[in-house]
Amino acid sequence: MASRPTVHDVAREAGVSLATVDRVLNARSGVRPVTARKVEEAMAKLRYERDIAAANLSKKRFYRFCFILPKGPNTFMRGLEQEVGKIAEHGPLDRIEIETIMVRAFDGVALAEVLDAVGHQKFDGVAVVATESQAVHQAIEGLRERNIHVVTLVSDHPTSRREHFIGIDNEVAGRTAAGLLGRFCHAPSGKIAVIAGSMLLRDHMERRNGFERIIRNEYPHFSILPAIEGLDNSDRVELLLREMIEQNPDIVALYSLGAGNRGVIRALEKTGKAGKIPVVAHELTEHTRTALQNGIFDAVINQDPGHEARSAVRVLKALVDGRPFLNAQERIRIDIFMRDNLP
Repeated sequence: MASRPTVHDVAREAGVSLATVDRVLNARSGVRPVTARKVEEAMAKLRYERDIAAANLSKKRFYRFCFILPKGPNTFMRGLEQEVGKIAEHGPLDRIEIETIMVRAFDGVALAEVLDAVGHQKFDGVAVVATESQAVHQAIEGLRERNIHVVTLVSDHPTSRREHFIGIDNEVAGRTAAGLLGRFCHAPSGKIAVIAGSMLLRDHMERRNGFERIIRNEYPHFSILPAIEGLDNSDRVELLLREMIEQNPDIVALYSLGAGNRGVIRALEKTGKAGKIPVVAHELTEHTRTALQNGIFDAVINQDPGHEARSAVRVLKALVDGRPFLNAQERIRIDIFMRDNLP
């Protein structure tokens, strides 16, 4: 098996010194355009591939990444914050420095302001839980213009110049929830309640769209009530859901596609619906686990925050290094948990 070409081979092929090859590889000044072209042609001819990891190690390069996450009581987001913290704790061993910035949830203006501020700091990459707004779109554009790499996390902003999305396929998650509820609910007809955090979040919009499509096409004997926007606040969710149940006694199923599930549990218990109607929720937390064990929830659709945090770092690092990453490794799996298969 032939050995990989080295910088010595490139220098010999191009008829230049090792120092000149090094300047071209690191985009430093002091090389005439005609000489740079000779080096590039030699690399192409020899199929020279630079060992980025070794180069960064020799230069003692540090990667500076920023994670921007929403504040608030959302248990899943607090779990994601903890996972990012674990990586940050051990980051120096891999020459990675991570800063986490918390921003008011569902506030596109506040998020855009943070993104703009981050753009004036020396970060190599940013991972952000995106809110769907023009201000955020423009702020991501500003980061890319400054050559700061951007990935979206959990909630996407696909029309922006973000370079990768790390999260589950939320439309598929919504379709999955509809299929589960359609199988669990044996009522001949009735209404389905839907609880979201905010329709400003792409993940919530996509889950609702996928859910509605399957119910409409495969379970047309059910009708879907307008979504409650609980803003991930359990007290608000409880109040709005209790009102909805009282006004619609023919509710036969419930889909909670966001957070605030403690409020869902309390509302079901106080209206006598707990264990009487099938419920599908998102994210396996202490509260949704207990609801599954007690028969209040029937299924929980889950994504792994640890995988998402690690994937964000791997993808940002690859983007900085200008090398590909493995899509299969970074694909976030949808898990379905019921009482009988809880980990």
